[in-house]
Amino acid sequence: MSRLLVRRPSPRLAEGELTHIERVPVDAELALEQWRRYVDVYRSLGWEIVEVDPADEHADGVFIEDAVVMFGDVAVITRPGADSRRGEIETAREAIATQGIEALAIAEPGTLDGGDVLKVGRTVYVGRTLRTNDEGIGQLRDLLAPRGWEVVAVPVTKVLHLKSGVTALPDGTVIGYEPLVDDPSVYPWFAPVPEEHGTAVVVLDERTVLMSSDAPRTAEMFRERGLEVITTPISEFEKLEGCVTCLSVRVRD
Repeated sequence: MSRLLVRRPSPRLAEGELTHIERVPVDAELALEQWRRYVDVYRSLGWEIVEVDPADEHADGVFIEDAVVMFGDVAVITRPGADSRRGEIETAREAIATQGIEALAIAEPGTLDGGDVLKVGRTVYVGRTLRTNDEGIGQLRDLLAPRGWEVVAVPVTKVLHLKSGVTALPDGTVIGYEPLVDDPSVYPWFAPVPEEHGTAVVVLDERTVLMSSDAPRTAEMFRERGLEVITTPISEFEKLEGCVTCLSVRVRD
């Protein structure tokens, strides 16, 4: 059974870090409702839900993928680039240990946000951003190379994280909203999407993806490719540069 690690949003969610967009009001109650609906999608598909201990003092704690990235049966505990987020790591590390998952870690002076990590087959694209530095990328490469992963650094200047601009479909095609993608030619297969919030998908299985409900034209594009598309509203998280990928850590058994 696949497991989903999630952390409920902090009441202070509206205070979360912002880099590339203007701050607008965030409805914390609506965010909690949307988070529950997001988790229920996985629950309805038979995923085991594992709640990481709350971190209410950390406004961005709900974006749990920034703290932990899975590579097969091994987890990498990150070192977030924003000082305000470093305190999220310990409870994430404890959750991974409780699940009996082997853990590796990024160490100072390296920084790495999970939102900068996109896996396509055995290739790991890592965004070089304000949150992830060359030292962090180098450490990740050293950790993963013996395990058969290739790490490719990608310049990212137009969005917060690599996966704010691109993710990948089940067949390995990288998708993105072109105005937000620095260099689409980095990827062997790239398909542009028509909407900004259509850039992010979570691959649930070889024919099913989960995405924001705020990109109906993109969802139809994916259906025309033969995919089953599940949508869920995440507007309050999108106001904080979040998306469907960063709200969970998927542990596929």
